[in-house]
Amino acid sequence: VQLVESGGGVVQPGGSLRLSCAASGFTITSYFMTWVRQAPGQGPEWVSEISPISINFAESVKGRFTISRDNAKNTLYLQMNSLKPEDTALYFCARGSRYSDYERVLRGQGTQVTVSS
Repeated sequence: VQLVESGGGVVQPGGSLRLSCAASGFTITSYFMTWVRQAPGQGPEWVSEISPISINFAESVKGRFTISRDNAKNTLYLQMNSLKPEDTALYFCARGSRYSDYERVLRGQGTQVTVSS
């Protein structure tokens, strides 16, 4: 059972990236799945969650980020548009909701996103 993120990189302000989170050992459609980010020296910040019945975003990314999943590939995505320097962080996916303890739930190692000119 694991989650593996990919798709991070360095992008200029205003640019876009799509992150992927490939799941194995379980079916993502049966769970809340969440994207979380953590900037250096800061605690984890919930970004977005998707469940069988709802999708939610943090106010800081609403209107710029979208979350989706490919059920056939058992993969979660985070499309990030209009990126800002303050979006710079390590992004990881987790099997849980915005209220989860990210030290206790299944999570990936993360992928680094750097927004800089």
